[in-house]
Amino acid sequence: MTPRAALDQGLGELALTLPMDAREQLLRYVALLAKWSRTYNLTAIRSPLEMVSQHLLDSLAVIPYLPLPSGDAVLADVGSGAGLPGIPLAIARPAWRVTLNDASQKKCAFLRQATIELALRNVEVQEGRVEAWLPARPFEVVISRAFAELASFVSACGHLVARGGALAAMKGTYPGEELGRLPACCRCDQAFRLRVPLLGAERHLVLCRVES
Repeated sequence: MTPRAALDQGLGELALTLPMDAREQLLRYVALLAKWSRTYNLTAIRSPLEMVSQHLLDSLAVIPYLPLPSGDAVLADVGSGAGLPGIPLAIARPAWRVTLNDASQKKCAFLRQATIELALRNVEVQEGRVEAWLPARPFEVVISRAFAELASFVSACGHLVARGGALAAMKGTYPGEELGRLPACCRCDQAFRLRVPLLGAERHLVLCRVES
């Protein structure tokens, strides 16, 4: 199967409607990721076909569960690394304004170049440690698949979320033990099991609200 065929099949199974040029942009992103990873080691996955399932479809599967309008919204992807899930989300939903955060200068160089080459006018890159980041405007959703622990994610990123907004943690298996270690001020009572096409592994999205 080619990456294009895998993407077409996966999008069909997810029943996602994308802008006209989004599929081409997603495939160009995979090509950029494969090219840069040969030098910068952005991802352990080297096969473009595997990138489609483990990166693109894995990222896009969260869209129906994010508490965001289909129109104007602001979202941050913290610990974005190679731009996941932020770049696929920005391509799929161009009305969303997406900020990609990472502490690595090397990874931010890739994120800036990808943003330019893919002509992503709705994407900004913010370099630096997330704990020290004070955005001009808080975000409706802050998402990450980089944090190992839910408690660490909440502690590091809670200050970035607007009132009524949510922290969205992408996880593998259901994080029952992690949920039990959360502070009392955090309410993570929404956990969705995701079905990612062409990926034979468990995936979950946990939504958390930080209460003052």
